[in-house]
Amino acid sequence: MNDRTGLVTGAASGIGRAAALALARAGYDVAINYSQSEAAAREVAAEAERLGARALLHRCDVSDDRAVRAMLSAIDAQFGRLDVLINNAGTTTRVRPKDFEGMTTEEWDRVFAVNVRGLFQVTRAALPLLRKGRQPCIVNTASIVGLRPGPQPLAYAASKAAVVSLTKTLALNLGPDIRVNAVAPGWMEGDWMKRMLEDKYDDLMGRRAKMTPLKRCVTAEDVAETMMTLVQANRFVTGEVIVVDGGFSSST
Repeated sequence: MNDRTGLVTGAASGIGRAAALALARAGYDVAINYSQSEAAAREVAAEAERLGARALLHRCDVSDDRAVRAMLSAIDAQFGRLDVLINNAGTTTRVRPKDFEGMTTEEWDRVFAVNVRGLFQVTRAALPLLRKGRQPCIVNTASIVGLRPGPQPLAYAASKAAVVSLTKTLALNLGPDIRVNAVAPGWMEGDWMKRMLEDKYDDLMGRRAKMTPLKRCVTAEDVAETMMTLVQANRFVTGEVIVVDGGFSSST
């Protein structure tokens, strides 16, 4: 049995999947949160178990505080502590950035309910278990568009800017016992960008790769690797947002 435990929200695919498996590979038991993709989440849990982890699968919409608290109670019953919390659950909207009238209040509120309020609610509910952990830490998934303008929907970009602010404020309020950092991925290969770019995916991702010093776009595994660096090392780093974009933002 492993003696360290991590919770990853939004762990059924993308960054969350890669992070959950990276934790399992590093010797952590993992609580795998998902909201819709049960089959994919079960595959992640099975893979984590093949890597030697105990895996707890829990369906929960992080914007629902009662469901969040039930999830943390289940984690407490199963593991009794948390050493790592990765706040990765997120959503977006398909409304284009310049379509101001197309952005409804309901869509705006839904993005913030998951990306911002959900992060706060999970963190708040997890604190008692984190305080039982060994050198506990939190890693949040922000985005490059939370730091600088980019071609992403307004609600998503604004919510990720809020994640950046929350990361710094939580670091101030939870230190010295709990470190809080974030990662800010650039354009990332995979289903998320395919949904956003649709038939322009290959062309636009290819252009972005050519403009990136490391000559490719970010992968979920790149982001998870950076998360694990913040988890396992960098013991005197908190309140930071690490950009993971192959150097694109520093070269444009």
